[in-house]
This record gives sequence, structure tokens and C-alpha cells, in this order.
Amino acid sequence: MPELTPGLSAGLEHLVSADDAATNWGSGLLPVFSTPALVGLMEATAVQALEGHIQPGQTSVGTHMDVRHLAATPVGMKVRTSAVLIVVEGRKLTFKIQAWDEVEMIGEANHERFVVDEDRFMTRVKTKGK
Repeated sequence: MPELTPGLSAGLEHLVSADDAATNWGSGLLPVFSTPALVGLMEATAVQALEGHIQPGQTSVGTHMDVRHLAATPVGMKVRTSAVLIVVEGRKLTFKIQAWDEVEMIGEANHERFVVDEDRFMTRVKTKGK
């Protein structure tokens, strides 16, 4: 049976492309790694840390991200992220996430996710607007 315990962790590596640039995301006018792309990579890292540790039929959904984008990263440079599960409170999970490019730390975040039943969650979503 899978278990969620503090200390679960994962890391990802990503090569920054033009698709990740602030100019592409509409979040700025410079060709650097955008904050929206950084947040997406951080969230993906937290999801990766949970792989194999959530019950079948369950998933997790992001509910809060407190992020600081500390430094710019040019297109063509690698970024690596690390997410560590630091608190488990029932279905609420809190992660500490950090990101570095090839030179320095570029971001840090506290991220909350909730474990949900996939079918029940999607049933509720599908009833919106009806």
C-alpha cells in the first residue's frame, strides 16, 4: 500500500526553450525563462515526487503556490528543480521546491497539493455550468 510521508522527493531537469520564454507566455518582453514556465516545472516536480505513493484511483491537485523567481535564465540553459514533501496533514500536502540554472538558484516555492478521488473530482468539475 502506497504511503505519503515527509521526505518524499523528486528532481527534474529542463532545457529552456523559446516556448518557455516570457515573450511567448506574455509575462514579459525579454527572451528569458518565464515565471509561468518556472511555476509549471516546479509543480511537475512535486507531482513526480508523489508517483507511486498515491492510492489507485486518486491523484493530487495543486491548490496554492507561493513562489519567488530570483534570477533570470536565458533560453538554451538547463534548469533543474528539486521538490521535497515537508508536511502531510490528512489529504493536504506541502512541498518545498527549489530551482537552479547552471549558475545559481533561480527560484524557490512552498506548494500545497490535495489528494483527491479522481472520479469524484471529475464528476464535480463536469457539473459546473449546468
